Amino acid sequence: MILVSSLSVWIMFGLAYFSCSLRYYNMRMLLCFLFLYGLVIVTVQGQQAEPFVQDVCLQMKENAMTKLLLLLGALILSSVGYVRSDASDHRYKEGDIVPLYANKVGPFHNPSETYRYFDLPFCVPEGVKEKKEALGEVLNGDRLVSAPYKLNFREEKDSEVYCKKKLSKEEVRKFRQAVEKDYYFQMYYDDLPIWGFIGKVDKEIKSDPSEYKYFLYKHIEFEILYNNDRVIEISARMDPHSLVDLTEDKEVDAEFMYTVKWKETETPFEKRMDKYSMSSSLPHHLEIHWFSIINSCVTVLLLTGFLATILMRVLKNDFTKYAQDEEAADDLEETGWKYIHGDVFRFPTRNSLFAASLGSGTQLFTLTIFIFMLALVGVFYPYNRGALFTALVVIYALTSGIAGYTSASFYCQLEGKSWLSSKRPAARPSTPARFRRSLGTEARVWGHRIYTIYSILFIVFIILIIVTAFITVALTYFQLAAEDHQWWWRSFLCGGSTGLFIYAYCLYYYYARSDMSGFMQTSFFFGYMACICYGFFLMLGTVGFRAALFFVRHIYRSIKCE
Repeated sequence: MILVSSLSVWIMFGLAYFSCSLRYYNMRMLLCFLFLYGLVIVTVQGQQAEPFVQDVCLQMKENAMTKLLLLLGALILSSVGYVRSDASDHRYKEGDIVPLYANKVGPFHNPSETYRYFDLPFCVPEGVKEKKEALGEVLNGDRLVSAPYKLNFREEKDSEVYCKKKLSKEEVRKFRQAVEKDYYFQMYYDDLPIWGFIGKVDKEIKSDPSEYKYFLYKHIEFEILYNNDRVIEISARMDPHSLVDLTEDKEVDAEFMYTVKWKETETPFEKRMDKYSMSSSLPHHLEIHWFSIINSCVTVLLLTGFLATILMRVLKNDFTKYAQDEEAADDLEETGWKYIHGDVFRFPTRNSLFAASLGSGTQLFTLTIFIFMLALVGVFYPYNRGALFTALVVIYALTSGIAGYTSASFYCQLEGKSWLSSKRPAARPSTPARFRRSLGTEARVWGHRIYTIYSILFIVFIILIIVTAFITVALTYFQLAAEDHQWWWRSFLCGGSTGLFIYAYCLYYYYARSDMSGFMQTSFFFGYMACICYGFFLMLGTVGFRAALFFVRHIYRSIKCE
């Protein structure tokens, strides 16, 4: 315990020091929050330890508390005073260079299949620089490099040629294959995302694909909105009249151009990201969302109400029956769930695997709660590159101790010598859970839309917890009433079976609701969804078991057993 507490303090020092060097304000606040969380853990560990350990922990905290508080204060002040996510403060003077980075290209219908921007034979400018990226950006697949366009602040350009190139047959073939697969590009201008297609297919009402014509866009028109000295919005439009014919395998001359137009707007800088969350927040979409949520809530209330009423009446009858049996002759044979009171808390088979599953489920539940908390306070705003992945990695690593403690504690209680004599269950009840994704959320996970209505997603998360708990409790009661005492694994599998249904839905979504294709995208989709559904299985299985455990403890505590 002394070593764990000391190690926790030094880990918090490291987190605070690391967060001071972070470029992202929200990630600094995340680590600041985790810093406070770690301090609470150290305090709780000291209070729950033996007296000698408490004295040592108290002495250690008295020596380190002053330094910790000073460091925490400096961290908060630096976080407040340094609100910046890139190399500048987003303020520019006329003619200043505004950072423009080319990120990636890829098939529009295969969002996970992306390549570097210059993997296609675009004109590569001299001195291409790669942007230093955070952990989350790398995990997200971002590979930002300096783009060939020069969009200086409030400098307009009209059809400026930035490159003349003779495309070889191989380069023409590469571009034609990209156009055929609806390749798009993504760039970032002052941290604002830009998208556009690299070409188009002219089918001209022809049914034979060999007669299609393929064209490459060679003229991009940028329209940028600004407010005083800040960039507010940018959009890119491809000129449909400036094309390069890629239909035949022959060398062609291409002259790439771009136009820049600036317009003033009254939109404040603080609301410039609102545009990218509008697709999820339009009145029509919100109305559908809230209608679905209200419908789900009513369904859940009716379901839980019916189950609670039925179970209460059945249990009341059981309690009355067993009380009457106790007053009657002693030779009456016990029936129902009371008959197995001596076996109901018997060790489950493969208890080490069972304890490990509960520990992992509890950790993933804690991870989910932290992610929801950060999402609800606005950390994951649209296109905050890599913030979600960084938070997942950091919080998953910091919560690994929860999985170890829960598994070890539960396993030790299963192996306890006083198990049968005390007739008490093997673990203390807790509250793990997991969220699910609806069709709209699935489209946003494996599409280009960003889901920003986290409050609705959190309500769905709560609904899922309630439904999983009540269904598992009901099935556990029916199993015990049939005098089957092996409810441990069955309650876990009952709650975790939701993960199997989600994976089955993934099959339907892939073949019926999406246009994804190709080996790479298919392996990405089913591989990642298998991992996600396995996480659902662990978390919801833990929900089911904990609810069933609480229920079993309650009913057997309410009767007299010899």
